[in-house]
Amino acid sequence: MTETIQRFFDARPQSIGQARKFTADALADWGFQDRAEDIRVCVSELATNALVHGTAAGHGFLVKLDADQDEVRLEVHDSRRQHPAARQAADTDLSGRGLTLVSVLADGWGVQDRTPFGKIVWSCFKATGGTAS
Repeated sequence: MTETIQRFFDARPQSIGQARKFTADALADWGFQDRAEDIRVCVSELATNALVHGTAAGHGFLVKLDADQDEVRLEVHDSRRQHPAARQAADTDLSGRGLTLVSVLADGWGVQDRTPFGKIVWSCFKATGGTAS
């Protein structure tokens, strides 16, 4: 059986921590602990990208999680169509590593346009032992 939960967050810095907690709580409720830290890091990175680069004035972002016994799919919806791209950050850069982290931690990730506007940045995480109920 697939579990689904989603929550809208305002475009403000405090929302990043709230998105991490929302995600961690949902994974704990579902009993999906084996990849919880990877997913928590990725929601933090994707929500930060949405906040900094993806939200138009007056718009926030949405975090959606779908889980079954084999996989968790994390989606972050925002209001701008501009697709993000992983980049090679220099050792001295203070930012620019978020999508590189997502590509290392997730089993897959991508971007799709959202109707009527915006985009969805998604990542998938295969179960390695724990399961969703």
